[in-house]
Amino acid sequence: MKNPLLRSGEIGIFALGGLGEVGKNMYIYEIEDQIFIVDSGILFPDDHLLGIDYVIQDFTYLVENQDRIVGLFITHGHEDHIGSIPYLLRQVQIPKIYAAGIAVDLIEYKFVEHHGIKVPQIEVYKSHYKYNFKNVEISFIRLTHSIPDMFGIVFKTAEGTIFHTGDFKVDLTPVGPPAKFDKLAKIGSEGVLCMCSDSTNAERDELIVSDSKIGKSINELFSRIEGRIIIATFASNLYRIQQIIEAAVLNKRKIAVFGRSMDRAIEAGMQTGYIKMPKNTLVKGDSLKRLRPEEVTLLVTGSQGEPLAALSRIANGSHRQVQAMPGDTVIFSSSPIPGNQEGVNRTINQLFRQDVNVITHGPIADTHTSGHGAQNDLKLILSLVKPKLFIPIHGEHRMLKHHKQLAIDCGVNPNNILIMDNGMVAAVSKNGIRYAGKVTSGEVYIDGRGIGDIGSSIIKERKVLSEEGLFSVIFSINSDKKKLINSPTVISRGFIYMKGNEALTSSLANEAKKVAEEELKKKNYSEKLLKQSVIHVLNKKIYQLTQRKPIVLPIVVDLANEMHVHKK
Repeated sequence: MKNPLLRSGEIGIFALGGLGEVGKNMYIYEIEDQIFIVDSGILFPDDHLLGIDYVIQDFTYLVENQDRIVGLFITHGHEDHIGSIPYLLRQVQIPKIYAAGIAVDLIEYKFVEHHGIKVPQIEVYKSHYKYNFKNVEISFIRLTHSIPDMFGIVFKTAEGTIFHTGDFKVDLTPVGPPAKFDKLAKIGSEGVLCMCSDSTNAERDELIVSDSKIGKSINELFSRIEGRIIIATFASNLYRIQQIIEAAVLNKRKIAVFGRSMDRAIEAGMQTGYIKMPKNTLVKGDSLKRLRPEEVTLLVTGSQGEPLAALSRIANGSHRQVQAMPGDTVIFSSSPIPGNQEGVNRTINQLFRQDVNVITHGPIADTHTSGHGAQNDLKLILSLVKPKLFIPIHGEHRMLKHHKQLAIDCGVNPNNILIMDNGMVAAVSKNGIRYAGKVTSGEVYIDGRGIGDIGSSIIKERKVLSEEGLFSVIFSINSDKKKLINSPTVISRGFIYMKGNEALTSSLANEAKKVAEEELKKKNYSEKLLKQSVIHVLNKKIYQLTQRKPIVLPIVVDLANEMHVHKK
């Protein structure tokens, strides 16, 4: 079924995730009635999403149009680009997944963890590969990022060339293979109709430090530290992990790894050749006691203050194998993702309480650099590619707006730039770009094993429970005789302490009793109406007395029903 929002000859470009947010990336290119999906990532929840593990896309549009899907094309192996693949495959039939290098291994690990998924063929592409579909040729351009094997994707179509950058930065002295600037210049000289480009650091007018400089800084730090080193970084940052390993080897230290995602990343890195180390460098956690502190480096997860990660458990003393000791030095080889600062600060404070030295990225030590290009990097790509039309992607709304201004500075006509939200469809053709309408999009919450069974109303309830508490009233009634069996019982959780507040609780119980007696006298009595009346009256009364709004939960035990069951 053709997309009704598009006219003949138009290409549809939209996102089901990644616009107005950093994460949950999924971009859709509709070309000649074919659907090309680029990336399928997760979003890590903010503190306000209580109890939620991940946020993924609403796949409704893809479910309804799965017969037109050509494949899923992966730019690189970060969680915000591959994390929702298992959930996508549970709902949508994907003919093939196209991925390169380390991303292939990381996707395959996901399939081991998620059982019962029909796994499509993974087509492993290399930078010089080309794939031909109906009037569309797809090719790839290697760019530098904080994970190996990051590729921009080129769509050659009858209307013109479309370039999707993926995540990138300009690193002229990279740790891994260099970016192919010649390929960027070539598509730019041939003419690019539209570019969709990473906006994460569009607000930053500064030089993003090269990854190779971070390696030297970590070496220098290791050479000056005398005690045990505990270093935390992103498990997906294989270049950084390799730099840490090299610094440890250079300073005659053994490495113990803590954290499942870190273990998995190192295994994948060793398989692909991105992680190299002498034999016997890695040691098991239980053999640490046999080594002196100056011979040990612990490589751990938890650089973002995640409560269950290895570093957080070391900091709060709940780790089974590692206890923090005075004289330890903890290095954060990362910067907090927006929204994670509070968790990171909590971990740092707990470490200071244990007389541990803490080093974070800052003016004194370069322990981290961003994987996303700042303003000069973004302008360089705009100048090389020279797109006629431009859509800033991958970023919060203000980042997209900043990127639009950079594009205007680089000569793109302001009328040819479209800033969009998830679900908004851009119709692109030789004649220009227009906003064509909306498709179904939204957020689906993953809570434990539940997918999408947590809605915004439940999140709101959790928030109220966490802030205001619960006040429950239990009634024993006989609906046949239309009477209360005894006075209501009240229970408070997180609202008021029952002891010492007997006058308040008994007055609320009396209010509830009056309401129940009135409702029972009515000819049209129903349990539902009784509960609604109790909630309405108690909400009002509680707010008058306490200026608070706990969740009021009436529970009705009808003995008449039990007697009927018993007679049967």
